[in-house]
Amino acid sequence: MPGCRLSYDERALIRAGLLSDLSIRAIAHEIGRAPSTVSREVRRNRSLRGYRPRFAHELARQRAKRPKTFKLERHPRLVRKVERLLRQDWSPKQIAERLRMDHPHDPRWWVSQESIYQALYVQGRGVLKQELTRHLRKGRSKRRHGPETRGRIPGMVNICERPPEIKDRAVPGHWEGDLIIGSGSRSQVGMMTERSTRLTLLFKLEDRSAPTVTKAMARTIRKLPAEMKRSLTLDQGREFAHHVEFSIATGVDVFFCDPSSPWQRGTAENTVGLLRQYLPKNEDLSHFTQAELNAIARKLNGRPRETLGWLKPVEAYSRLLSVATTD
Repeated sequence: MPGCRLSYDERALIRAGLLSDLSIRAIAHEIGRAPSTVSREVRRNRSLRGYRPRFAHELARQRAKRPKTFKLERHPRLVRKVERLLRQDWSPKQIAERLRMDHPHDPRWWVSQESIYQALYVQGRGVLKQELTRHLRKGRSKRRHGPETRGRIPGMVNICERPPEIKDRAVPGHWEGDLIIGSGSRSQVGMMTERSTRLTLLFKLEDRSAPTVTKAMARTIRKLPAEMKRSLTLDQGREFAHHVEFSIATGVDVFFCDPSSPWQRGTAENTVGLLRQYLPKNEDLSHFTQAELNAIARKLNGRPRETLGWLKPVEAYSRLLSVATTD
């Protein structure tokens, strides 16, 4: 999965943990990874002299770049099926998901949306006819890469390491965060929304610097009861670069989505869309006071939501909070 590869710094921490006789589980907790990830890393990338981070990092790098057979090159029937669906204006994601649904027990028919895009656009992998690109929604003959050019945020824990309880929304207290940007990208408002109840919090920001955003997020989430502050999922914006300081100050774990993957933070994306009714893109957001932002949040949290069975977010939040405090 993108973003899940261990960095050299993480491998150095694994080495330090092994020298200190820490357990695999303790090392995994220290670097924010799953124990299985650390166990597999040590087993696969150790040398005759034990686990050494430089050797392990180079071995993993060489293994990652070895030539791999492209699946669509091996399965002509799969190619023909994909071409037929593309001509019906299906998107690569729709094709990938539907093939897996139609053939749940036959991996020969499974292909990722990225593989389909590469077959259309990448030179040397032109298994699919490039003329089929006109059936895509954008209809581009060349693939446009996203604007994400920023480096990796230090100490970042990828969303793929997030516990299952967060994904299935079974436990309250897991939040998604984002910034709402105003006219000309010259003003901003901070937003956090709870995944289970869709309760939304807004906070004023004077600028988008990492220290400013970190302090505002920490100040906002500290007001919550302990049962309702477990984790926060963000995108890889540099304004969130001080996430470690945030976690230390609040005790809240922070996870980061893959670049250009807004669907991994779907609750936040949907909430931003709803908030645009009150915080339009073409408006200067700096004139909103914290009291006015609180009033907007109360209005949104007091509207019934279909995804909650027509409960209001504030009602769903109160119910979960009462259960959490009595367990």
